[in-house]
Amino acid sequence: MFQLNLRRRGISEQAVLRAMEEVPREAFVAAADRAHAYRDSALGISCGQTISQPFVVAYMTEQLRLHRDHKVFEIGTGSGYQAAVLSRLCGDVITIERYRTLADGARARLAELGYHNIEVVLGDGLDDPPGTGDFDRIIVTAAIEQVPESLLQRLVPGGILIAPVGPHHGVQTLVRVTRIDSGFERKELVDVRFVPALPGIAREL
Repeated sequence: MFQLNLRRRGISEQAVLRAMEEVPREAFVAAADRAHAYRDSALGISCGQTISQPFVVAYMTEQLRLHRDHKVFEIGTGSGYQAAVLSRLCGDVITIERYRTLADGARARLAELGYHNIEVVLGDGLDDPPGTGDFDRIIVTAAIEQVPESLLQRLVPGGILIAPVGPHHGVQTLVRVTRIDSGFERKELVDVRFVPALPGIAREL
């Protein structure tokens, strides 16, 4: 039923549907929400953050057009659910989180579930973290008012970035940016609502 609902919403890539089916979403939500884990809605997690609704996770993943040898950078680890889905479809995932509670929790959860091609980093993903190299794909899972140029420069030729772009409080547009020979090609996809991406590492939590 979970996969069927995603198909009805327009998700058609079989590998993405299989990854969504394989990752146990109930392990990434709060204990009180486990009965609702597969409902197509966002759910609250620690530190005032959310786990995105399944359709949005699947849609963003599908739009990345992942290959098995890709190196992916995720900004906004949250509970680690999106990273887990990505890890089923690519080579390596580096995911960065500004809240220590979320980073530590996601790291432990992903290790326990056997997702060994994911590295969870505590830091500010919008501050061009050094030492991580360039990426085939970049996914931002919190609202940004504009895509930082420094982030675009981390894309390899042919690389794709996807992010919700717009006001922090309100509706954003999911934007896909592809690095091409002449620069960057931008395509607006669908309207979404994400919690805001905030600068710096959180002092608390």
